[in-house]
Amino acid sequence: MSKSFDYIIIGAGSAGCVLANRLSEDPATRVLVLEYGGSDKSIFIQMPTALSIPMNGTKYNWKYMTLPEPGLDGRQVHCPRGKVLGGSSSINGLVYMRGHARDFDEWELLGARGWGYAHCLPYFQRAEAWKGGGDEWRGGGGPLATNAGNEMRNPLYRAFVEAGREAGYVTTDDPNGHLQEGFGPMHMTVKDGRRWSTANAYLKPAMSRPNLTVLTHAMTRRVILEGKRAVGVEYDHDGQRHVARAAREVLIASGPIGAPHLLQRSGIGPAEVLRKAGVEVLHDLPGVGENLQDHSEVYIQYACKEPITLNGKMGLFSRFLIGAEWVLFKRGLSVTNHFESGGFIRSDASLEWPDIQFHFLPAAMRYDGKKPLKGHGFMVLTGPNKPKSRGHVRLRSADPYEQPDILFNYLSREEDREGFRRCLRLTREIVAQPAFDRFRGEEIAPGQEVQSDDEIDAWVRETMESTYHPCGTCRMGEDAMAVVDSTLNVRGIKRLRVIDSSVFPTEPNANLNAPTIMLAERAADIVRGRPLLAPSNAPVGLAPGAGKTQRSGAPVRAGQVPRR
Repeated sequence: MSKSFDYIIIGAGSAGCVLANRLSEDPATRVLVLEYGGSDKSIFIQMPTALSIPMNGTKYNWKYMTLPEPGLDGRQVHCPRGKVLGGSSSINGLVYMRGHARDFDEWELLGARGWGYAHCLPYFQRAEAWKGGGDEWRGGGGPLATNAGNEMRNPLYRAFVEAGREAGYVTTDDPNGHLQEGFGPMHMTVKDGRRWSTANAYLKPAMSRPNLTVLTHAMTRRVILEGKRAVGVEYDHDGQRHVARAAREVLIASGPIGAPHLLQRSGIGPAEVLRKAGVEVLHDLPGVGENLQDHSEVYIQYACKEPITLNGKMGLFSRFLIGAEWVLFKRGLSVTNHFESGGFIRSDASLEWPDIQFHFLPAAMRYDGKKPLKGHGFMVLTGPNKPKSRGHVRLRSADPYEQPDILFNYLSREEDREGFRRCLRLTREIVAQPAFDRFRGEEIAPGQEVQSDDEIDAWVRETMESTYHPCGTCRMGEDAMAVVDSTLNVRGIKRLRVIDSSVFPTEPNANLNAPTIMLAERAADIVRGRPLLAPSNAPVGLAPGAGKTQRSGAPVRAGQVPRR
């Protein structure tokens, strides 16, 4: 089979679905999307509360595992990536958090020209349909529905926000609006009780267009080059090898693991890495697969003195009732990811924007749904959000079905180790506030016996997990180690772009789905040659004392860690 299209998009994930919709808006443009995964019709994908099931299986998840991580005493860490329509937006935790304005200004300072916050904000707005309507920061009419779940009805959510205030931090009504820093609600991608993945928001509304072809269970083997120009792709489908030609461009949207792996299989990457894997070097590009980074977190758990947590909903009968309510009415505990409050704080007085994120959960369990606490409990998931450690993705062979080598090098930098120490100590201080007196029982994890730096470090090495936010392996910039330039073109190769979170120069201070969708929205205009949306003049809120004090200055409880 050999067919020709204007654009070939590789990957129907958070970015690929956006590109498929926006590029096929032009009826004269022929678009092909190749996705190795299949349908997203499963109830476990569409029901928000069931998020741990697709995230931890193999049907919808590539289920990558890292190499033994030296900084974690040789443990291997699960790195889930979506293998389904919607990609990781169909298996993630549904959290909608954009990141701080300074994160995108940082991108621009690192060489990503035109990707500062003022340029990005209009595309966040274009993508979004916020339940509260549009304003200077939020979008009201976009494809991506966002809301605040069940509006923090469980009193533990509000206790966490109040405890943050009592510990001396500011509160924020909207961390995706004027002021990110502080304690407040968290938002999620849910519409009418369903997970609102990019497959639901972008791809399915475009599927009826005759100029859009979407192939599932299609494995892209390599990008076909003629000299230094991409002209098509070779892929497997229905047990046969096929070639599709691209009259305009090939757009890789395969994610931070899949994108560098595909480039390397195509002969584009660090020459020595390719030779070692037996792949002919067609274009020596040293940054491909390097600069891998990830958010990681620990679970700080407490017993709860009142029987109001989700631990009381773990039995088979309770789960049946929750599922039945979703099937019949699309309401109740089934329509939320349960991360309904959280916070962003600065760990040090010198910082001008947050570097620590909290996800609060009114339950004590693992993120994968395993090992719930006997009895009732709650927990805070936290970790340093601006990690310094860097790893890599490197192919083992030209076989697309063989997982690449993945190494994050977690905790290889002292700044990251110190970051976790601060996360634990600051979390303990917050949970010790009067707002939790009614609820707070004993500390379950790590336990009060863990106090010294060495004890904390050992506990983190033993228990730390990925927050599932890998990025950076096809970094955007204008220097020699950048993989794509500021228009997302692969450096030195014509008609080939990478458009997904692999191009992020650094981690945004938030979950990655929202910024990935924003990136694809803006990239679609770049690819189409359309005028870019005008930069925003919306002000950026900064907490009092930012850059001078670690928090706003309200008193903390006697005997706790003093403010810096």
